[in-house]
Amino acid sequence: MRSVKFIVTISGILLFTFLVVSSLHIKNNNYGSLHTDRHYEEGKVVYPDEYGIGDGKFNINEGIVRRGQTLSEILSAFTVDHLTIDVVSAHMKDVFSPRRIRAGNRYYAYLTDDHPIRLQYFVYEVSPLSYVKVDLTDSVYVYKGEKKTLTVRKESSGIITQSLWQTMIDNDLSFDLAMRLSEVLAWEVDFYRIERGDRFKVIYDEIYVGDSSIGIDNVYGVYFVHRGREIYGFHFQSDTIDGFYNEDGENLRKVFLKAPLKFYRITSGYSHSRLHPVSGRRRPHLGTDYAAPTGTPIMAVGDGVVTQARYTSGNGNYVRIRHNSVYETQYLHMSRFAEGIRPGRRVEQGEVIGYVGSTGIATGPHVCFRFWKNGQQVNHRRLEFPSADPLPEEYYEEFSVVRDSIRLMLDNIPLKEEEVPV
Repeated sequence: MRSVKFIVTISGILLFTFLVVSSLHIKNNNYGSLHTDRHYEEGKVVYPDEYGIGDGKFNINEGIVRRGQTLSEILSAFTVDHLTIDVVSAHMKDVFSPRRIRAGNRYYAYLTDDHPIRLQYFVYEVSPLSYVKVDLTDSVYVYKGEKKTLTVRKESSGIITQSLWQTMIDNDLSFDLAMRLSEVLAWEVDFYRIERGDRFKVIYDEIYVGDSSIGIDNVYGVYFVHRGREIYGFHFQSDTIDGFYNEDGENLRKVFLKAPLKFYRITSGYSHSRLHPVSGRRRPHLGTDYAAPTGTPIMAVGDGVVTQARYTSGNGNYVRIRHNSVYETQYLHMSRFAEGIRPGRRVEQGEVIGYVGSTGIATGPHVCFRFWKNGQQVNHRRLEFPSADPLPEEYYEEFSVVRDSIRLMLDNIPLKEEEVPV
């Protein structure tokens, strides 16, 4: 097991001008090893059989597709004649449209090591994982494939002194891991109100292609102390069951999300007397304003049915959802509605219903989120909501085995408070 310790103090904005304060002392353990997929020999880059090309030495030209550049233009640069390019394009259409070649993606041209120099293979990376390979050694053959991946079991832990997200990025921890943590704990942790001394531990798999991470595959367990409250989450999957549960088998997923945006900052809270930024008068503000850039996706905080999706001069574009006979929610000032959002449409928790804007009476891009309980507007941030469906009793014995194993691993992850920078 390898252990790498990072100590960094930062403050800043994570994505979409997300002003959540954080800084971490992070311990990262790898249950595996990484390797690079290329080496250098006699001044030439030599690749192993990464793309199924086989043995052989080539002069490899590595490039990046420029804006507006076409497949024909790229191949012409390697003296491929127009007739052959037409044949390549025709064959490629069966696996990948040449028109979908995107600026910024990489390509590799495998050229002969002698004269006359000829293009033998051309590889275009569709994504970090998938590629299209053109074989020109004999006739013309086009293949679509995926690179070999390496799964590395990891554990990370941290004590928060200022901000969570930016530190994970600064310390080369996957941004996808930050996203996954926020998704698992979305119903338990108010990341806007995160405090110094909050802490976390997590066990997960990270997927690599060569020495590059392409994302998180599985999260097995999380431990988070938020405002003095301990939270355990254990992933359990069996038959149709797939979710995160606490020690007692209660679903970490709540009836409602804590906020309609993933990344935000609160600019105005629920108040019975707020100085209105436009009118200059004091009046009730029975909602919470979440600021985010225009176009940021707005999510339904719970399952329900859309009752209104319309425009008014004050609210701008807004959506109202009836969740049940007790609860309703409303989302104001959208730049636009998501496709298909209209009265009568059933939506699920986390489904995008619109996008942040500043329509109606608004001084800047944000969503004003309003919450009704039994017909009365209330401050949703002060309410405690029940969990979603608990673990069915017939699975509890199987879950207990998984829970005990993961908890033992989480509890054994070191977290030394005295190492936290002051």
